[in-house]
Amino acid sequence: MATAPLRREQPEDHVAAPQSGLAARLRVRRGEHSGPTSGLAPGFVQANLAILPRALAEDFLRFCRLNPKPCPLIGVSAPGDWNLPELGADLDIRTDLPRYRVWRDGVAVDEPGDLMRWWRDDLVIFAIGCSFSFEQALLEDGIELRHFTCNCTVPMYRTSIETAPAGPFRGPLVVSMRPMTPLDAIRAVQITTRFPSVHGAPVHLAKPEAIGIADIAKPDWGDAVPIHDGEIPVFWACGVTPQSVIMAVKPEFCITHYPGAMLVTDRRNTEFAIM
Repeated sequence: MATAPLRREQPEDHVAAPQSGLAARLRVRRGEHSGPTSGLAPGFVQANLAILPRALAEDFLRFCRLNPKPCPLIGVSAPGDWNLPELGADLDIRTDLPRYRVWRDGVAVDEPGDLMRWWRDDLVIFAIGCSFSFEQALLEDGIELRHFTCNCTVPMYRTSIETAPAGPFRGPLVVSMRPMTPLDAIRAVQITTRFPSVHGAPVHLAKPEAIGIADIAKPDWGDAVPIHDGEIPVFWACGVTPQSVIMAVKPEFCITHYPGAMLVTDRRNTEFAIM
């Protein structure tokens, strides 16, 4: 199920980007930032979000551990706890993301700006590493990221690559794509290999049809971006994979982040890099 394109906004119109994860979360909590979080608190780790009832938590935890490329866990809560102290001080998962998706039986029923009316005491939070961390390293090395150039959301695709199942959780790997010259692609492999906790190295280069992508111009999530002559598409495992799997499992209730609207943590990207 594809979603409407989510435009990448400057954070926040004519206001300087916050310089810490806490400052970013407080801005979101006060309702001062409601768009995508790319560019907020540069240098700080951002996380994908999956919140599931306790009855499904053990199987989902095992699914993440069996599939560390698309689901690199960086934080898990106790049931009913809306804090993740390992990821940040003064962190409230119910209010600190710009936008959420609430699901019932595999159908999105709400996209609220906070979770106060939806929170339950049996919910377990899973925070999953995000590609925003390695993107900063690519940019610092002078590698162009086309979705930044085009001011849009990175394109994401379902593939024919199956994830390792755990309990009811199973389904295809989702990948994000960034066009690059072959020389930049080699350098990108070297750089992102240093970030195994935030998806790590690409899972595929070139030939999208080899991984079940029929039309590179029609992503399942995000926005299509141009691939110029002399460039190849480079594919990374994507944190939207658990959302896709959850949609297939159709649990009676769960919550995810809205694509592009992430949790900004107090952890620094450099903490997740292997030198």
